Amino acid sequence: MTAAGGGATDRRPVVVWFRDDLRMADNPALRAAADSGRPVLCVYVWDAESAGVRPPGAAARWWLHHSLASLAADLEDAGAGLLLRSGPAEHVVRDLLAEVDAAAVYWNRRYGGAERRIDEAVKTAARASGIEATSFAASLLHEPWTIRTGSGTAFSVYTPFWRACLAAPEPRRPLPRPRELAPAALPQGVELDALGLLPTHPDWAGGLRETWTPGEAEAHRDLDAFLADGVADYRRDRDVPGIAATSRLSPRLRWGELSPHQVWHATAQARRGVPGDGPATFLSELGWREFAYHTLFEHPDLATVNIHREYDSFPWPRLHPASLRAWQQGRTGIPLVDAGMRELWRTGTMHNRVRMVTASFLVKNLLIDWRRGEQWFWDTLVDADPASNPFNWQWIAGSGADAAPYFRVFNPELQREKFDRNGDYVRRWVPEWDTQEYPEPIVDLGETRRAALAAYDVVKRSR
Repeated sequence: MTAAGGGATDRRPVVVWFRDDLRMADNPALRAAADSGRPVLCVYVWDAESAGVRPPGAAARWWLHHSLASLAADLEDAGAGLLLRSGPAEHVVRDLLAEVDAAAVYWNRRYGGAERRIDEAVKTAARASGIEATSFAASLLHEPWTIRTGSGTAFSVYTPFWRACLAAPEPRRPLPRPRELAPAALPQGVELDALGLLPTHPDWAGGLRETWTPGEAEAHRDLDAFLADGVADYRRDRDVPGIAATSRLSPRLRWGELSPHQVWHATAQARRGVPGDGPATFLSELGWREFAYHTLFEHPDLATVNIHREYDSFPWPRLHPASLRAWQQGRTGIPLVDAGMRELWRTGTMHNRVRMVTASFLVKNLLIDWRRGEQWFWDTLVDADPASNPFNWQWIAGSGADAAPYFRVFNPELQREKFDRNGDYVRRWVPEWDTQEYPEPIVDLGETRRAALAAYDVVKRSR
């Protein structure tokens, strides 16, 4: 076989650089490498050192460890392996290309500012050395520069953004999984355990192990189960935390065990036999994820800087560490808030409706800077990604894109009465609720709401 870009005797490998795309099916970079006819060398670089790159939090690292193990096994079944290395990705990848005399390097794009700078540096250095360097669209339905307003700017409001996405060409069909990969010799790497991704002293991940099985195969089982049993009633049931009505796909998408194209087309196929608006509502949630990443592309400092800079003048009071700890530990005396925070600690996830309630309580009742809540979620969510996590916190705080107005304060007691009327969710996670062991609320909801609105007036006057 004559390798693409080389002669019959040119057996230099193609390096496939995995990042947040830990799958074999619908992986454009891997597919292109397989189709090249060259040996394929797959690599993952654990980068906790590059400036501006935010290392995953503790719960997400647990997921990453197991997803990498699953990917390595899948690649071995196809004839290749997975090389692991650690360090600043720009230098590690450039050194690897030289070490193995690579013909090409392929990867799927990322959208954070620091990540884009690293990718561009690798691409420039590789091409200067005569190495083909190609990036592919794999993690979003539409590239950020393709969905724009009529004046050519980025959208700042979700509804017209999603309308534009729906009017755009349909997302491409998913690519098939390579059945066989021509193996390349694996140079020396590091062992997965040596990356230190798992908690050890103490090992607090028991709840994660009980709740999740990372990996591409399990991701497809979750998708199939949701489309078979949950999507029809999704619009009606998605806000009820006491029933299993959500897709549970967010960590699968975060780590790329599923692509949005796979979810889109599988849902589109399923909706042909499903009456009602459940599938369309579910796809709109995929659109919200898309909106978050497009916003990150425009605002790389999303996790630290208010999109609406007038919120820089918000008069955050002095932090009371005891209040923050009570919120983190689910001991605020507000049942729905405590249930959500305990679910998060145990399972690495939280029902979306309850995420909004717990975030609103921190920001607008405890008057604690949204960035502290974002950081806690970053460390405890298995699905925390660099776009959706800060995007949603800014949305709650009122400082972000399409933000909820600051005067919209979720009342956690009214939310519980509306969405957990029988107390199924609260009792599951707060068994001492309605007993003398349960603490009194640490704040008065009415008084703190009024204080939040008074603080918001400062922002309004600064405009």
